Amino acid sequence: MSSSQNREMGLCFLVCIVSCSFIYVSSQSAVAGNDNSSVSEGTVFIDGKTSIGKIDEDFICATLDWWPPEKCDYGTCSWDQASLINLDLNNNILLNAIKAFSPLKIRLGGTLQDKVIYDTEDNKQPCVQFVKNTSQMFGFTQGCLPMYRWDELNAFFKKSGAEIIFGLNALAGRSIKSDGSAVGAWNYTNAESFISYTVKKNYSIYGWELGNELCGSGVGTRVAAAQYASDTISLYNTVKKIYSSIEPKPLVIAPGGFFDANWFKEFVDKTGNSVNAITHHIYNLGPGVDTHLIEKILDPSYLDGEADTFNSLQSTIKSSATSAVAWVGESGGAYNSGRNLVTNAFVFSFWYLDQLGMASAYDTKTYCRQSLIGGNYGLLNTTTFVPNPDYYSALLWHRLMGRNVLSTSFSGTKKIRAYTHCAKQSKGITLLIINLDNSTTAEVTVTFNSTWRLHQKHKHKLHKPHRSHKLHKPHRSHKSHKSKVIQLPQRSTSGITREEYHLTAKDGDLHSQTMLLNGNILTVNSSGDIPSLEPLHVNSSKPIMVAPFSIVFVQMPYVLPACS
Repeated sequence: MSSSQNREMGLCFLVCIVSCSFIYVSSQSAVAGNDNSSVSEGTVFIDGKTSIGKIDEDFICATLDWWPPEKCDYGTCSWDQASLINLDLNNNILLNAIKAFSPLKIRLGGTLQDKVIYDTEDNKQPCVQFVKNTSQMFGFTQGCLPMYRWDELNAFFKKSGAEIIFGLNALAGRSIKSDGSAVGAWNYTNAESFISYTVKKNYSIYGWELGNELCGSGVGTRVAAAQYASDTISLYNTVKKIYSSIEPKPLVIAPGGFFDANWFKEFVDKTGNSVNAITHHIYNLGPGVDTHLIEKILDPSYLDGEADTFNSLQSTIKSSATSAVAWVGESGGAYNSGRNLVTNAFVFSFWYLDQLGMASAYDTKTYCRQSLIGGNYGLLNTTTFVPNPDYYSALLWHRLMGRNVLSTSFSGTKKIRAYTHCAKQSKGITLLIINLDNSTTAEVTVTFNSTWRLHQKHKHKLHKPHRSHKLHKPHRSHKSHKSKVIQLPQRSTSGITREEYHLTAKDGDLHSQTMLLNGNILTVNSSGDIPSLEPLHVNSSKPIMVAPFSIVFVQMPYVLPACS
């Protein structure tokens, strides 16, 4: 063994207890809480033995919708020129915002997709745009996608590096009965022609999705599960035929609606392996007009409620023979376009990041946020294209949270939410902590309860490989956190730094549309460039300080078995 190895070995201490043992790693942030705030201690427990879920590398997804400017909710018209038909594809901020993800999944669809015809050679109807008509389903007449616009969109998507999921019209060929149900088989003639055009033009499509919110009791109308399964198999066969000589083939995705246990079970069982991703939608906060949205967002028990849906869908998929995976295909939190200064403000990052963490823990592979732009829940401002706070939350998640999800719990105040993944671009782990308390700073220590390798990262070069030494620990069950915690001697962690990204609202105002990273305002420059997201480098010998109403991503240079 070399002298340098001996020196590194000296940094690690073998800790053994007969019944259990913990490695206690503590750290402190340079961004402290308010001077007036009280301090509450707590502990994050991370099980590093095995992962409990695995997300896609490109987990973050956002939507583009069809709503024209005339789409209004509760007297507010919030869509402006954000539709697939009229969005300004020459806007530099839009391009840079998408490119920053390299890649961002974008799902094209929404309520009106089931009223869109494609102006391909087979189409004999005039190609006219949506017109507001309150007597029509969804409040608009039929719309049309001209092929020149599809060409423009694809040129933009190629330039931005986006991965495209296209939502097809699933109501073609059906008739609506007096009870509100849509009956008859899907007529896929126009869709088949559109997919053929797309392939001939060599446009890259990540997935073809069938329909929007037609499952279960549906929105506007509904289709029975057995019929929907049959139609999805038709789409699968169409894609297989048109892409016969092309690999990889796009995913076939469905049903893109609200989870209904019985409907989804029948659908999953009857589609077999003719569907790749099962998509469900989430608007668990209720309508955008609700004046209690912030109370719901700040209520841990309310946030916990959505776990039932994730758990049920996960169980449905596991108990069937399908190889399909779960996606959140659309999620805007508050339906009917969200609420201005709530779903496009700092406070919404509490809900959004908690959703990303929870979805991941239930093995959701992709999470599509409604919307990239448009309505009051866009990641980008509808008129200026300037990123809203959730854009930066999404970008930090994308860059820091790796594929493997670790079981994480918090002992202390209920106002702390904590999620851990293996780190994305480096060895180690990334811990996400959300503090929903308005006046209490959380002083957080972290414990691991598994045999693990400790990789010392000198300075902060996270890309550089380092030697490791095993710390053997007896197996223990994770039923109780009462066992004695052993802290590594100070000199073993004093040379280790980790990275912290603290997110706060400007002036502490939850309604603010300006987010601060480590105390610095995040904004695009005059050229429309997305700012760099720089961490604080923190000595690991102090606890993590999470200020009131703040969020922190912590990248820790410790490699657990689940991450190696």
